[in-house]
Amino acid sequence: MSSPTSQCTIRLWVNGQEVERRVEVRRSLADFLREDLDLTGTHLGCEHGVCGACTILLHGEAVRSCLLLAVQADGAQLSTVEGLATGEQLHPLQEAFRLEHGLQCGFCTPGILMSALAFLRETPQPTETEVRQALAGNLCRCTGYQSIVAAVLRAAQEGVQ
Repeated sequence: MSSPTSQCTIRLWVNGQEVERRVEVRRSLADFLREDLDLTGTHLGCEHGVCGACTILLHGEAVRSCLLLAVQADGAQLSTVEGLATGEQLHPLQEAFRLEHGLQCGFCTPGILMSALAFLRETPQPTETEVRQALAGNLCRCTGYQSIVAAVLRAAQEGVQ
């Protein structure tokens, strides 16, 4: 005997756009963003909140979208990596990553960008140690972090917030 799926309607703002959808109450926010809104820049790595690949901004704070249910974001303001660039114009943080070669395979990059953006808004002139501590929850298997740290420091010097 199967039970009916429990759904509800949520309304939120994603990258400045109002979104209203019916969603299964057990659907993760990461799956909602990727599958319902086609915002596939939010990556799923561990699905346990450890790797940081699914990091987005919720009311400006970096959060792991794999650990939240979509219904928990009802009424929220979300920012994903897709909301950083303006058309073909990269966000200054993305440009710093490009200039400093702060990515290789790119899987972790969206989560790192979102974590770094939230961090720079709180700490506009960080030290290298502070950048490393801030990004400690974002796992990268390719870069060794040197270029990522350099990119965040470059963005800070350019006043990115």
